[in-house]
Amino acid sequence: MNAITWKNLNTLTSFKKLKSLKGTVDSAHALSGTAGARRVAQYTVPMSNGLSYNYAAKQVNARSIAALKALAKEAQVIEKFAALYNGAVVNTGERRRVLHHLTRGQLGDDVIAEGVNKRTFYTTQQTAIAAFAQKIHSGAIVNETGDRYTTVCQIGIGGSDLGPRALYMALKNWAQVHGTLKMDAHFISNVDPDDGAAVVASLDIAKTLFILVSKSGTTLETLTNERFVRSFIEKAGCVPAQHMIAVTSETSPLAKNPDYVASFYIDDYIGGRYSSTSAVGGAVLSLAFGASVFSRLLAGAAAEDALAKNTDIAKNPALMDALIGVYERNVCGFSATAVLPYSQALSRFPAHLQQLDMESNGKSVNRFGKKIAYKTGPIIFGEPGTNGQHSFYQLLHQGTDIIPLQFIAFKKSQRGQDITIRNSTSQTKLSANVAAQIIAFACGKYDADANKCFAGGRPSSIIVGEQLTPETLGALLAHYENKVMFQGFLWNINSFDQEGVQLGKVLAETVLSGTMTGSLKAYAELLL
Repeated sequence: MNAITWKNLNTLTSFKKLKSLKGTVDSAHALSGTAGARRVAQYTVPMSNGLSYNYAAKQVNARSIAALKALAKEAQVIEKFAALYNGAVVNTGERRRVLHHLTRGQLGDDVIAEGVNKRTFYTTQQTAIAAFAQKIHSGAIVNETGDRYTTVCQIGIGGSDLGPRALYMALKNWAQVHGTLKMDAHFISNVDPDDGAAVVASLDIAKTLFILVSKSGTTLETLTNERFVRSFIEKAGCVPAQHMIAVTSETSPLAKNPDYVASFYIDDYIGGRYSSTSAVGGAVLSLAFGASVFSRLLAGAAAEDALAKNTDIAKNPALMDALIGVYERNVCGFSATAVLPYSQALSRFPAHLQQLDMESNGKSVNRFGKKIAYKTGPIIFGEPGTNGQHSFYQLLHQGTDIIPLQFIAFKKSQRGQDITIRNSTSQTKLSANVAAQIIAFACGKYDADANKCFAGGRPSSIIVGEQLTPETLGALLAHYENKVMFQGFLWNINSFDQEGVQLGKVLAETVLSGTMTGSLKAYAELLL
């Protein structure tokens, strides 16, 4: 294997070739007639667990796909992925390994850090969480009056909230139908006291188990919310130490702390936005649905991770998605991507992907701290369809900016409850809307009235599956994590630190300390 080299995108010969292919594919022509139907079948990459990634409505053809393949090879993205899962220090900004893949399976060598086998460390935590969840569900662990806990509430922010919340919401319907909903889950993230107060007001505190998630044990917003919740527990006449567990690092002040029923552990090699398959997501999801459901989600993610090792981009959906995204960002100049799940269960999934993508790849210097001269991560936004159709689709169809689209859809609903109106079910109508939107965006429609004219040329892809289950959800999660990773490799940036989050925190601490001056003081006085 050749030695890995890290080069800026615009220095790669294959990228220069890719740039020459801009505008060579007209999506309306490509998708027309029988040739268009063949293209839909041809431009599909199988994913795990019955999912597939289809990019027929993207503005690519055999020539551009060949150029993308050459780009992936020259940029050594598969070799860089192998270095990552084998334990190399890929997070150069924080000088850390990047090991979230190890939480769901082992793709390569044993990774030993600080004398510990990290795969064993993660599975040990999963086993401990499973045993704890079983004791809660069986009544072996009860509250101070001997009653069972019926509700769980996670206190965290950023990656400690967005991913776990999105996954919980995605599986709640499924779990209810399959009899695996063990506990209702709630989430408190915003330091705005109205958030915490409103959530706590909806709970039976005596029967609620709170999960405090803080790797360092010192995150100001999370600890503020913890103290806030603790005050409500005390006012309810309950003992806080019997209503709280911690997910933290082994060196934090929360570890093995008598103020918590139990502690479960994460480490510095799992970034917050990549932590949903660690104890950060494992605790709340295992308590809500049972550990077996969480294990199924991990299996779905592991299967998708294995596909990401494939050197053939036609068999590597995350890499194909990443390469097309780089083509759209750096050759076509598109600045945003809309994620459009036609599944109400995925209503918070775009918010998770927003953090995953924008916090990872919102960088303007390369891995070595040198300014780069090309665009990196796009703006990510989205809402579930068909709601979005009656909101921002107007701009997507007829606005002055072209925004690539990523649809997610399933053939079957989770609950299986439906009604037939005008000879079609609600699920059929939902699926019909997806198909119609893809063609409408790509092909457009001419009208003599310019106000009713659709230019088309709006590229899209779709991930489609039979039903949203724990396995397909895990596969979706891993697909996007790996897509973001591959794009970071291609842009030669560090996708695993987040210095852009820190400055505002530091200045806020300055305000709270009362030492601010100048315009910062003026704004503080305006607000405080």
